[in-house]
Amino acid sequence: MWPLLLLLIYGVCLIVASLAGGWLPAIMRLTHTRMQLMLSLVGGLMIGVALLHLLPHASVETESLDMASSACLVGLLAMFLTIRVFPVHQHCPGHADTRAVHHAAHGHPRLAASDARDDHDDHDNDNDNDASRHRFSWIGLFLGLSIHTTIDGIAVAASVAADAKHGSAIALLGAGTFLAVLLHKPLDSFSLMSLMVAGNWTARLRNVVNTVFALICPLGALIFFFGTREMSHGSHVAVGCALGFSAGVFLGIALADLLPEIQFHRHDRIKLTAALLAGVALAYAIGLFEPPHAHDAHARETVAPSTIHEHGGGER
Repeated sequence: MWPLLLLLIYGVCLIVASLAGGWLPAIMRLTHTRMQLMLSLVGGLMIGVALLHLLPHASVETESLDMASSACLVGLLAMFLTIRVFPVHQHCPGHADTRAVHHAAHGHPRLAASDARDDHDDHDNDNDNDASRHRFSWIGLFLGLSIHTTIDGIAVAASVAADAKHGSAIALLGAGTFLAVLLHKPLDSFSLMSLMVAGNWTARLRNVVNTVFALICPLGALIFFFGTREMSHGSHVAVGCALGFSAGVFLGIALADLLPEIQFHRHDRIKLTAALLAGVALAYAIGLFEPPHAHDAHARETVAPSTIHEHGGGER
């Protein structure tokens, strides 16, 4: 019962964090520098969690480093394609939509509405059509973030399930994955609600969308958790593949958010780099408080010799 109870606690925390991020555009000013520092910290944390927690756990659960790495690659490509199809990460790009987000975040709704109606297409000067397009641009972001946050929920549930198999009865199962998702969730809902503010949508509709979005991640976690518990066979492989896939998704999110910001904000490169390293260090420190598993002794005991991939030849 402890894994389920802990997952419910995680779910409540994720809902609160997501709702809080959605309320930020209306209640406070989030400066550009603070946003970049937060992105760098969370990016470093996600890189650390992906490589120090998710991928090693995936290799143990699947009993195959090749399978875990393949799942990681699929997750990375899936995140790349999601970003290509949907505007998943619009924290600080430089087009009209996100200038509107910037003004909305700084408490200038009139400037935000004006920016949302601007058109950067030199061949189209129809302001009415542009305003309508920008007014509904949050829908694409919502669809992309819904896929993204569902995968986050699966990652949290898979981490809890994996830790529960090898940990003690009472422990912070999946703490690293949970913290990475928890810190990133307000940024997603902040971006979504900022676009809705820029589009002059009513506060009532914004609250409805914010609430629905906040519920998607814990629902995805619970569905995956109960789904794997119902499996009579193959639950280890399912959990391991989910962990590997999530590792790829985390890497895709971190690199998409982080590397462009360090490159394009050279005036803050020392602070941003320090925030990145702090995030990686936090991911490493979390491992010291998680239940002992499986990266070392357990892996050597459970992984069959035939599953160890050796590029240099056959078995020794």
